[in-house]
Amino acid sequence: MLKRAFDIVCSLTGILVLLPVFVVLALLIILDSRGGIFYRQVRVGKNNKDFFLLKFRTMQTGADKKGLLTVGNKDSRVTRIGYYLRKYKADELPQLFNVLFGSMSLVGPRPEVRKYVDLYNAEQQKVLIVKPGITDYASIEYSNENEILAKAENPEQTYITEIMPHKLLLNLKYIREQGFITDVKIIFKTIAKIVS
Repeated sequence: MLKRAFDIVCSLTGILVLLPVFVVLALLIILDSRGGIFYRQVRVGKNNKDFFLLKFRTMQTGADKKGLLTVGNKDSRVTRIGYYLRKYKADELPQLFNVLFGSMSLVGPRPEVRKYVDLYNAEQQKVLIVKPGITDYASIEYSNENEILAKAENPEQTYITEIMPHKLLLNLKYIREQGFITDVKIIFKTIAKIVS
């Protein structure tokens, strides 16, 4: 109950405070490229149920048909404004609405697409017993994931065999340690990471 109350208060406050920022970013996205302001993608949430994750659109329309992973800072599918939205994690801000309406939490394992969730073993599937979050240990650890994948000979294989398993270990660590203090620490570490 405390976690949900914290999520509601923080997400609603964030939306209200950041409303002018939302408007400016929406205008920049419209002026920069054709397509909608937001990007909705099906992700897997608590209890293995699908939901729509909301982001600011950072790629050309239909770019996800060419692959689900973004490789490097200069992925040709990423728009000019999208590069900066991704760099400063501003594309994630609309997920405050996911938090407000209850499909996500501020802190929790990052939600994955079904294609990769179907590869989880029984132990890894335990990450689905909690609500997914905007940030977590893995988000902080792999803030440079795009750069790592850009150096890989086979980015998807590297993600599946190296990055994803380690992320899931960090997710399971969060589940073991979860609590209000842990969540607050992760939020502050996330802010510090973005600022740095």
